[in-house]
Amino acid sequence: MRSVRSRALAGALTAAVGAAVATGPVASAAVPSSRPSSSAATSATLRAYATDTWRSMDAMTDPGTGLPADKITGDLKTRAAVTSPTNIGAYLWSTLVARDLGFISAREAASRVGRTLDSVGRLERHSPDGQFYNWYDPKTLKVVTIWPEDGSQVKPFLSSVDNGWLATALMMVQNAVPQEKARAGRLLAGMDFRSYYDPKAATNGTGLLRGGFWPKDPAPTCSIKADYLGTGTEVYQTCHTYGSPGETRIATYVGIARGQLPPQHYFGLLRTLGDDGCSFGWQEQRPQGEFQTHLGIRTYEGTYGYRGMRLVPIWGGSMFEELMPDLFVPEQKWAARSWGRNHPVFVAAQVAHGMEEAKYGYWGFSPSNDPHGGYRAYGVDAIGMQSDGYPSDEEGTLVDYGYEGCREAAPEPAAYGDGIVTPHASFLALPYAPRAALGNLAELRRDFDAYGPGGFYDAIAVRSGKVSKFYLALDQGMIMAALGNELSHGNMQRYFATGEVEDRLRPVLGLEDWDVVPPSSAMRARLSLD
Repeated sequence: MRSVRSRALAGALTAAVGAAVATGPVASAAVPSSRPSSSAATSATLRAYATDTWRSMDAMTDPGTGLPADKITGDLKTRAAVTSPTNIGAYLWSTLVARDLGFISAREAASRVGRTLDSVGRLERHSPDGQFYNWYDPKTLKVVTIWPEDGSQVKPFLSSVDNGWLATALMMVQNAVPQEKARAGRLLAGMDFRSYYDPKAATNGTGLLRGGFWPKDPAPTCSIKADYLGTGTEVYQTCHTYGSPGETRIATYVGIARGQLPPQHYFGLLRTLGDDGCSFGWQEQRPQGEFQTHLGIRTYEGTYGYRGMRLVPIWGGSMFEELMPDLFVPEQKWAARSWGRNHPVFVAAQVAHGMEEAKYGYWGFSPSNDPHGGYRAYGVDAIGMQSDGYPSDEEGTLVDYGYEGCREAAPEPAAYGDGIVTPHASFLALPYAPRAALGNLAELRRDFDAYGPGGFYDAIAVRSGKVSKFYLALDQGMIMAALGNELSHGNMQRYFATGEVEDRLRPVLGLEDWDVVPPSSAMRARLSLD
């Protein structure tokens, strides 16, 4: 579970007991109709979801250290014995949502944030780059070297994307909690994302971020010895780089926004691999597009086709790869002609896969707990760049459209198996298909034992009916951020995307013009996308 989850969280690419409940007695959300009849009813439904989701975030957090567990059982009684930088970031921004929605007072929110930052300040960090390790014990604050679930050895690792999410939360705290601005700033100041940046990794003249590094040789795991900061401290970098703009682009955004990475780096990320004979014939399908030059960097802006639409694919085809950064960076506005066009088409493709191609009757595919056990990466293979990308079902059913002249197509799947649907995917889709998202959530709750005291459980196997009755800090944190934006008019984006962040990042994101084709009006109506 640990290694699969780490790859899913990092989006690895190329060449990848007892707990307190939320403050005050709060009744669980009543089951809503599948189509709320008014904006007031919709807001009430979303607010009820937020109330219960916050309860799970509160329950998984150690009251002494203010650090959340990686997950908690569905009865909110047993926490995991590990946490990560991403988990900590998710708790911090969830606390801001709870304050903004009135679940806790501003005073309590500041106290909670302060307690968490105090513990973050006591965590061991790597020197001289100031990065945080991937796993800590949330009670003792020690770096995890023995995995508590099975006693296996853990080689301490520092992840660029996990540190990116923690840095995102610290940047938000600076703008949202005046009492903690200085302390968040001091923690953030020590984090240098140049420590992951290989300036020669891309093929078009810019660099790429590596997935992370180990301070000590991780052999037999593949690694590259490097000192990108030039401080004389060599570390063992992952052999893979982040060559596709999945959820991992948050580290790119943070690095550019903080002036640590050149803006040209953003255009080193592959929208698709170019159509270069058979050299790139391993990718999911032959793209259509052409080269454009931005900030002196030549970038191939290609798209894939899917059920009459065209879109820029994400590495594995999962919802959180596409939409998690959009919770904080207003891509719909700042990248109106690129991500702003792509996001609604990507959501439409996920809905079409679940409802029409796989015929599950439900949709929303993203890395999550596996109701059959463990943790796995799920997605829609056809809209992922990786040829053997993330499947949407337990059986691992994939498509292969072939690559004309290089790779023969495989027959279309005769059927799909036990589809694994995760509710957080629907919450991420709210800005782009609210009617479909609300309906999907209501139907999951109506048809399965999918809802508990902390909101929606992590994943549902929709044919077998199995449910993973756990709450994960990452997935609940995405739900809280999505609901925070919906119910407080974009506060999550506002807390992150201000001042220097906007000055440095917005001009870069506004340069591209992707040739995306939306779904037909008939498909939109059929899938309730309007």
